[in-house]
Amino acid sequence: MKKHNKYVFLLMISVWLSACSYQESTDHTSSLVYPETRKSEHEDDYFGHKVPDPYRWLEDDTSEETATWVKAENEVTFGYLNNITFRDKVKARLEELMNYERVSAPFIEGGYEYFYKNDGLQDHSVLYRRKAGSEEAEVFLDPNMFSEDGTVGLRGVFFTKDGDLSAHMISDGGSDWRKVITMNVETREVIEDTLVNVKFSGISWQGNEGFYYSSYDKPEDGSQLSAKTQYHKLYYHKLDTPQEEDVLVFGGEQQPNRYIGGFVTEDQQYLVVSAAQNTSGNRLYIKDLSKPDAEFTLFQDDYMARFSYKDNMGSVFYFSTNIDAPNYRLIKIDISKPGKEDWQDVISETENVLRTSTAGGKIFANYLVDAKTEIRQFDMNGNLERKLELPGIGSAFGFGDKKEVEELYYTFTSFTFPATIYKYNISTGESELYNKPQVDFIPEDYETEQVFYESKDGTKIPMFITYKKGMEKNGKNPTWLYGYGGFNISLTPGFSAFRVMWLENGGIYAQPNLRGGGEYGEEWHEAGTKMNKQNVFDDFIAAGEYLINNKYTSHEYLAIAGGSNGGLLVGATMTQRPDLAKVVLPAVGVMDMLRYHTFTSGAGWAADYGTAEDSEEMFLYLKNYSPYNALKPGTSYPATLITTADHDDRVVPAHSFKFASRLQEYNISPNPVLIRIQTRAGHGSVSTSQRIELATDQYAFVWYNMGIIPDLAKETM
Repeated sequence: MKKHNKYVFLLMISVWLSACSYQESTDHTSSLVYPETRKSEHEDDYFGHKVPDPYRWLEDDTSEETATWVKAENEVTFGYLNNITFRDKVKARLEELMNYERVSAPFIEGGYEYFYKNDGLQDHSVLYRRKAGSEEAEVFLDPNMFSEDGTVGLRGVFFTKDGDLSAHMISDGGSDWRKVITMNVETREVIEDTLVNVKFSGISWQGNEGFYYSSYDKPEDGSQLSAKTQYHKLYYHKLDTPQEEDVLVFGGEQQPNRYIGGFVTEDQQYLVVSAAQNTSGNRLYIKDLSKPDAEFTLFQDDYMARFSYKDNMGSVFYFSTNIDAPNYRLIKIDISKPGKEDWQDVISETENVLRTSTAGGKIFANYLVDAKTEIRQFDMNGNLERKLELPGIGSAFGFGDKKEVEELYYTFTSFTFPATIYKYNISTGESELYNKPQVDFIPEDYETEQVFYESKDGTKIPMFITYKKGMEKNGKNPTWLYGYGGFNISLTPGFSAFRVMWLENGGIYAQPNLRGGGEYGEEWHEAGTKMNKQNVFDDFIAAGEYLINNKYTSHEYLAIAGGSNGGLLVGATMTQRPDLAKVVLPAVGVMDMLRYHTFTSGAGWAADYGTAEDSEEMFLYLKNYSPYNALKPGTSYPATLITTADHDDRVVPAHSFKFASRLQEYNISPNPVLIRIQTRAGHGSVSTSQRIELATDQYAFVWYNMGIIPDLAKETM
């Protein structure tokens, strides 16, 4: 124990010395000295309430002053991290764990079978292909050749129905803005000029003559990475014509929507368009492409209802919807009679959330049962054919494919079960192993339990807890509590090679299913939105208290983490309960709830959050929990490592910049408040090497601030 204390003391001294060239920006004594961050007199008025925003200038991601601030903060952060002596050991172990072959499920396009493969530490998975029936594969697209530093990535490949042509999208530096490159599949030759400035889009071919894609007008003023994007547009691009001649098919100022997607049905007869104002619902339109003068027919006009196309058999269309079914149902509609009175249930709503897909002329129903997957196969009339036997309790996906397939490939995973691919015979219901990754860990050494705990208002919340067998509930186990709680997104069991290192070094991983997610349908989602958002934070705080009260861990050994909306979650949690966790890891978080909707496509999140302009009541509610606005001067906050990226144009880094500046100003504890700003990355790391570096810094930061030397480093101490 004396040796351990001496180590921590010496390490803290060396970290302090490495940062001594910076001026202090706070009045209190601190083990770190942060860059001096200028404060302005900026103030906003909301319904007569004055709200100071002294760090507003950090929203300008094109200014030299912001760039200088970023550089200075990174120097402090990496000066600190570089002095954690076991950091290199952490990185080496993560590289070992990630260095295994990862292969995707194959898919057929034309005369080729395609699949992705990563040899282990490649920055990007390579797309291979082989002739049907052949064992010999060749490279079709290698994203590792797109840039020298690995920061240009492949973001989807889309084929014509006959498989002769393809269009693939690339992202530069992690931005959501894309470029589109079309190719002759046989020769792999580029066949026309690259399309640019494409965003939030897929590619859907109509025959071999052209395709549909979506985008916004490129912002004329300000930064392309932060300026507000308002009107989404669906275009048709005819091959070998200039992009400026592309035809506006739907959207723009005449049909104002923030998100528009269009695709051609498998039979090539219909164009289906989904148009949304927010992330919680959509209108749906269909156009008959076989009729030159056909107009779009509106099938569902409620922007707050979810209505998604699944398949069609001629004029009979199948849709998944939560209309009159909070847990979803599958219906069919003859488009010649689109009235709601003619909708027919194919699979009715049950007590469990339903997600559906089709393949080989069958319907596959994916039910969420307490956040765990159950799969059932139905015929196209909704008659149950069988329940699939899965390898265990976990998550299964991949049950969508073309009508003519006789076999499909699905993936199964859980917290201790690496993503494994199975080949499934649709007619017999038999599964056989296709690919099982060889990861350097022994699943049998670990176990997962699911508990149900009470939130503040008495609501029962499920939580998965994974740890090494033999773990003692002594309150001293380092615990990683991860949450999200929003946008109808469900957190289900899944494997992470990075997480193995945490577990094998005595750590516990806990994942609660908070309100705001989709685990129990639309009612569960709405219970965590707008004026109910505090429920999400209460659920997360109660999860931490459950782990502490039941001796899994204690305050001194609890880390809370989340990204994007989950970054908001942990930011709000640490401002409301700074005593709950020892370490906080908000990643790419939505931290300024009064201004989130003024950047890029953030206005589309208003269905979940509401905005400060909606009403005085909504403004006050948002201001109360907004992490940036809820920080209080003279407060002892936990050790915090904020992470963001310079090319994040979904949750712009200004959120994290402003939050870090105010947190550094207000914190009076000796705990470090650091911000790590990744360059050439977006809303999530671009490459394998970037992901490893980020995980290395997060794990090293957590262990060091808990006063723990991980087992992987003890042998050298």
